[in-house]
Amino acid sequence: MKRFFDSTMFRFLLVGIINTLVGCGTMFLLYNLAGCTYWLSSAANYLAGGTVSFILNKHFTFRNHEHSWKQAARFAANVVICYLLAYGCAKPLALRILAGQAVNVQENAAMLVGMCLYTVLNYFGQRFFSFRAGSGDMSKNRRN
Repeated sequence: MKRFFDSTMFRFLLVGIINTLVGCGTMFLLYNLAGCTYWLSSAANYLAGGTVSFILNKHFTFRNHEHSWKQAARFAANVVICYLLAYGCAKPLALRILAGQAVNVQENAAMLVGMCLYTVLNYFGQRFFSFRAGSGDMSKNRRN
């Protein structure tokens, strides 16, 4: 049985810091400075951050050596599903909790909550769906 708290989680969190800086910077700059919508800004976050995440998590976190379009498709599907779930839940939650606040306060809070939800969902999606056929640490964990 796979352990949940192992070296892949630590590496995922390190990659997450880099990914979050890239994505968060993109998202909040587009929303607050360029005047883009909530959905466009948060989607741009995951387009920019997703590219960084795929490359670093594939090679550094999960040490996966598979080279296929199927893997890229699994990764893209994971990103879309996690994005829709996280941000689809975060916005109504923020609207309810922050009712009466300015729209930009509600949407900035929703984007922050969405990022947190997304991170949790994305870790499990990448580990068990996107890079499941990996080697390296993942194959060692399968033996335990």
